[in-house]
Amino acid sequence: MPKMKTRRSAAKRFKLTGTGKVKRNKANFSHILTKKSPKRKRNLGQSGLVAASDEKRVKRMILT
Repeated sequence: MPKMKTRRSAAKRFKLTGTGKVKRNKANFSHILTKKSPKRKRNLGQSGLVAASDEKRVKRMILT
């Protein structure tokens, strides 16, 4: 049987941290930024973590 391929779309969006958690970028930071407050934009620029309920699914997409 052939090897499983990594889902490239997921691999570009998610990264694994050193402890095995899944890091992601926050949504709503690409356009229409004029109406958003500086605090909101600053927080959107920082990375977040994938929710625990989705972590298993995302890991399977990027590690297989």
